[in-house]
Amino acid sequence: MRVLERITGLLGVGGERAAPPPQYEGIADGLVLTDTEAWAWYTTETSNSDLMGEAEHDAEQARAEAALTSTLAGMDVHLRILWSPYSADDYRAEAPDLYSAGRWEDWAEDRAGRLDQIALPVRHVLIGVRLGGRTASPGRRITDVAGVSSRGVPARELATWHTAARRLGRRLEASPWRCAPAPVELLAWMVTREQHRSVPAPVAGRSLVSGALLASLTQGRVLPYPDHVRMVDVEGATAAWVAVLVMTAFPERLTTPGPGEWLRALAEVSYLPPDYDGLEDDVAARLVAVSPEASVRLRVLPKRAAIARTDQTARMVREQTNSAGTHALGDPGRVITDAGEVMADLRAELEREELSLVEDHPRVVVTSTRGLEDLRARVDAVIAHYADSGITVQVGTDEQRPLWLETLAGDRVRVPDLGHVRDTRALAGAWWWGGARVGDDSGPIIGYLTGSTPGVVRLTPAADRRDATTVAYVGRSGRGKTTAMMCSILEAAHAGAWCMALDFKGDLGGLTAAASRYGLPAHLVQLTRAMAGTADLITLLAGAGRDIARAEVPAQLSLVTPAHLRASGAETAIQAATNVVLDLPDPGTWRVIEHLRAGDDELARATGDALWELAQTPHGSLFMGRPEGEPALAATPGVWVVQLPGLSLPAVGETRETWTTVQSLSVAVMHSLLAYGVLTSGRPDLRTLPKLVAVPEVHVMTGTTQGRHFLDYVARVGRALGTHLHLDTQDASGLLSMPGVVEQLATVVGFQLTTPAQQDALGELLGLPPGAHTRELIRSIGIQPDGEIRHGHSIIRDRKFGAATVQWDIPTSELLDLLDTSPRATQPAPSDDVEVHA
Repeated sequence: MRVLERITGLLGVGGERAAPPPQYEGIADGLVLTDTEAWAWYTTETSNSDLMGEAEHDAEQARAEAALTSTLAGMDVHLRILWSPYSADDYRAEAPDLYSAGRWEDWAEDRAGRLDQIALPVRHVLIGVRLGGRTASPGRRITDVAGVSSRGVPARELATWHTAARRLGRRLEASPWRCAPAPVELLAWMVTREQHRSVPAPVAGRSLVSGALLASLTQGRVLPYPDHVRMVDVEGATAAWVAVLVMTAFPERLTTPGPGEWLRALAEVSYLPPDYDGLEDDVAARLVAVSPEASVRLRVLPKRAAIARTDQTARMVREQTNSAGTHALGDPGRVITDAGEVMADLRAELEREELSLVEDHPRVVVTSTRGLEDLRARVDAVIAHYADSGITVQVGTDEQRPLWLETLAGDRVRVPDLGHVRDTRALAGAWWWGGARVGDDSGPIIGYLTGSTPGVVRLTPAADRRDATTVAYVGRSGRGKTTAMMCSILEAAHAGAWCMALDFKGDLGGLTAAASRYGLPAHLVQLTRAMAGTADLITLLAGAGRDIARAEVPAQLSLVTPAHLRASGAETAIQAATNVVLDLPDPGTWRVIEHLRAGDDELARATGDALWELAQTPHGSLFMGRPEGEPALAATPGVWVVQLPGLSLPAVGETRETWTTVQSLSVAVMHSLLAYGVLTSGRPDLRTLPKLVAVPEVHVMTGTTQGRHFLDYVARVGRALGTHLHLDTQDASGLLSMPGVVEQLATVVGFQLTTPAQQDALGELLGLPPGAHTRELIRSIGIQPDGEIRHGHSIIRDRKFGAATVQWDIPTSELLDLLDTSPRATQPAPSDDVEVHA
């Protein structure tokens, strides 16, 4: 029998190649059980390797090497990298948990429709570890609860494997891969998809899949051909064409970051479909992602076994050297000499460092559902992509059946001669867990990743996390930062938040039109002379109590009181008049001025006359004029846009004594709105109401003491008050100079900047390593290969301090037109649902 096995193994038709396929008996959370083996399966968390600094990158790779050597030594490991399309139906299902205001169903449907259109793939990285062999139990009880057959898994055995998987999982949690037990739904999908069924695995709500249900999930037909296999559906038609590729040669040295990350680079492979007609000039726009998958079976040798393997190879080298020396030639050859030196160096490293050897068998799986010609085009693209890195990839000709069986969970190495032995540093450098990941784990989808791994990006603009609540959008004008902030406002408003935007340029009118389009309460407040009294602090602060106004109103009127009257003590007269008026049934700032003018004190009358004259100006009438009608601002959920395009604020460094009258009035108007925003945020009766204050062009405010105080205050107390502060600025260095605001930044969204000083400041805000590489990265963000602007392209640093490149995505062209802030945009006429105060 052994002679027959050796002959069939030599011919490549026996041995492991001819072993029967795995027979699945049970799938549970973190476990896949066959008739002979038990495997633990874990998901890995993507690491933000794209924008890592060199030191951080090297440190994490070193931790991965140590985890391979210590945690997985001596174990059979199966690494899988799989892709699945993102399901827009899942987003539709979770929308009721995200939104509650307006016509949120339309908002969610537009986003889901866009997700269907762009069809983003989702990467799944799983690590399987063999726990041990299984033996059939003669006394196996028969149960039919949840479809358990006579080949089911006994509860006691299942508990034993669960304990072993959890014990190993705790060690893998601390690794750079941050492993977690794979849920049963994901494992059932992984097993089922090998026959490429279009229907998801129906395992929702189950803790164990076995028996008849498991048999139905694993039934399928696979037809092997010399260079591919074909998946046949229940109707007998070919559902998919699959080719398994092998990596037969690697260069002696591969650098990381770079070509050495051969597993992370799977997402970068693209190809031109065979049906490309060539009519479009932009060929790059027609490139499609191949999305090849990986199946790597490996075994890390314990350190002693690795040293023994090295010694064995060194002995062979010495024997070759001695053999050459006994012959007339006398020269063992350069290859043998180099091999001896390499073995000596490797042995020294194995003894000195946390390093070992690994036997790995890498396979790349390429799939097409369009046809054999399309499959071969994808295969050619994969081979060419890796050839650029010096890695030889080829089709496993005449080995497709055993190579495909190798990829199945719970199987074994069937073609051992197509493997490699190398140090664990080379395998860790593949960075299978690397790529791009940023944003929240749940919440609204605002765009998609543009780094080395695709995926959706979620950000919750008004999330109650008991954490910092300030978000900054930083970049050049016209790159999309204000549009991104407006999308965040709409997301928060659909979640039932009170959102106020201070519009210093007067170009946010489209925000209220967009809010009205989706049935949200929308209010456009245009502060003109016709809106006399709109910014009256006594009216605005009525909900917070009159005692607040006793301090705020005199401070505001003092800003516009002529200097010679302030020097004579006018502030005392203003305070006295305010105290009297606040005790009246219908108080107002205009009544304070009337009280001053009617007083017996000459200084009070002079002060009142001066303020009355200023109240006749467009700016002065906003906070000192006699109001007509109902207040324009209220603390109710919805979108409130307050336009202040005519303000003339002092420049940075200008003292109060040098302010012009217009500047003093502008500061006073802004003082009203800022005080209203601060006190509305802190009202006890509104603590449970989500609140968002948005300040576009924040550099306009940082030149004044009041503006800087407002930003610093809301940023510091925003978490306690449930208020989220969103800032939009072109001045990264100015924002960096406010430590109170920077310390409270939960998220930073960086767009293109061109000057080195601003780039360095933005790089620091994003947590990127300083230097020329970061400056070039920020300079090129938002620039397409042909030099045109790519609006909405940014770098996001999330609350976990991860950073990745992200494309903000507007779900419909209609919404994009409504939110357009460019000079060519025509401000849409407000609909009947928009309250306009002008």
